Amino acid sequence: MLTQLTVSHFAIVKFLELDFCAGMTSITGETGAGKSIAIDALGLCLGGRGEASMVRAGAERAELSARFELSAIPAARQWLKDNALENDEECILRRTISTEGRSRAWINGHPVPLAQLKSLGELLVSIHGQHAHHSMLHGDVQLDLLDQYAGHQRLIDDCRRGYQRWKEIDSAIERLEQAQSQRQARAQLLEYQVQELDEFSLQPGEFEQIELEHKRLANSGSLMEQSQRALYLLSEGEDVSVQSLLSQAISEVESLHGNDPSLSNVLTMLHEGIIQIQESSNELDAYHSKLELDPERFHELEQRLSRAMSLARKHQVPPSDLAAHHQSLADELVQMAGDDDQLQQLHRERQLAREEVSAAALKLHKSRQRYAKELDKLVTANMKALAMPHARFQIDLQHQPERLSAEGADRVQFMVCTNPGQPMQPLARTASGGELSRIGLAIQVITARKVATPTLIFDEVDVGISGPTAAVVGRMLRQLGQSTQVFCVTHLPQVAGNGHQHMFVSKQTQGRSTETQMLPLQGEARIDELARLLGGDVITDNTRANASELLVH
Repeated sequence: MLTQLTVSHFAIVKFLELDFCAGMTSITGETGAGKSIAIDALGLCLGGRGEASMVRAGAERAELSARFELSAIPAARQWLKDNALENDEECILRRTISTEGRSRAWINGHPVPLAQLKSLGELLVSIHGQHAHHSMLHGDVQLDLLDQYAGHQRLIDDCRRGYQRWKEIDSAIERLEQAQSQRQARAQLLEYQVQELDEFSLQPGEFEQIELEHKRLANSGSLMEQSQRALYLLSEGEDVSVQSLLSQAISEVESLHGNDPSLSNVLTMLHEGIIQIQESSNELDAYHSKLELDPERFHELEQRLSRAMSLARKHQVPPSDLAAHHQSLADELVQMAGDDDQLQQLHRERQLAREEVSAAALKLHKSRQRYAKELDKLVTANMKALAMPHARFQIDLQHQPERLSAEGADRVQFMVCTNPGQPMQPLARTASGGELSRIGLAIQVITARKVATPTLIFDEVDVGISGPTAAVVGRMLRQLGQSTQVFCVTHLPQVAGNGHQHMFVSKQTQGRSTETQMLPLQGEARIDELARLLGGDVITDNTRANASELLVH
């Protein structure tokens, strides 16, 4: 429940601090005085759009705050807890707007983005504007009103989640199918390339081995000649060789060592040296014996090397990377086959998701059917009370599975008949301006009873209504105020007289300064205001007496 509203330097308001109570509060005032200014200020506290032009002339910024008592609003308390903004049993919303158009917002002293302010505001206040009945001509608004009355939010959420899942899968399928033609062409190319590389079957590291063996065979003649010459110098030379010379040196040093033991290290190294020479000679001899001229093997290697280099050029990779590239292409081909499997799986999932959202939409439709019948009776009764004795109201609800959406698969159309003998026709084609106002008000009052928000604001929704009908509207709003806090901006004394409280809006001009004030009226002052609404600026004893009769205690 809204308990206090503070407005500073907003539009033509210099400063207002208003305290509010439960029940119905009537707000009246002279034309042009700004009767809706408090509603506009509250709208900003609830996250409405702010502009620099809203700041009072001469001020640096506008400041607005609204205090709410939350003991009977569990949804708002839970929201504050979930967002770590709780403050016992009350909540304070604050908003500032600078002359540069910059806006800031707070919840319980914590700075927050406007989106959070708006999200919380939807749980606290519901505003019904004077043009709401015109928007009621649109099918989506009519569907929303039915859902508000039904209060089956869980069914709506189920339908929305199912629809979102269905569309996500549908989008994934569309993306895969759009690329399918490109994938098919790529798959054909990959199949050819992989088959070609499979036939060649180059193994990892094989190219380097082929290249090395090819080089060895290409130089086998010179290798045999050079290795034979090296063997000759090491050990096979008849006249001179490293091994024979080293043996002679060992003999000489052994003789020296007999006379001088200090040469033992030299002798040891020479013995080790001759051992190394013998081993080197043996390995070189084994190498030489394996060397042979093998033209057939050389030709085979040359062909394989040439083919490897040709394929490497074709695939634009180094020959040493050809085996890894082959594996990469094979992996891609396997993955593309997996994409086809995924597409088939997605098609199965889409069908299942479609069936699930259709089932959710059907449950929602059945709930709408039930509450549409209730609403038909209630709105018809209210229309009769609002001086439309022959009126009938009916919600045409059609389930259209082929038009499945996040809101279900229903098309809603409000149908009315205002005169006897006439068929039911769509609201937009039947009702006159005055009838539309009364029908709209009847629906708003009924749906407002089912809305969970604890504060309802009706901003001149009684336009086009007068006389006895206005008195009925006043009684409706007062009855609504028994269970919900109601604010009603009105110009009708029959409506204003039903308020549990009465606020009067006035505008004073001093020189070049204009200021709006809002004051509570009680007793005689309230009767005078009702008399003014009845008779204009000249208040007589008769108008005061009539006003006194309109005042509901």
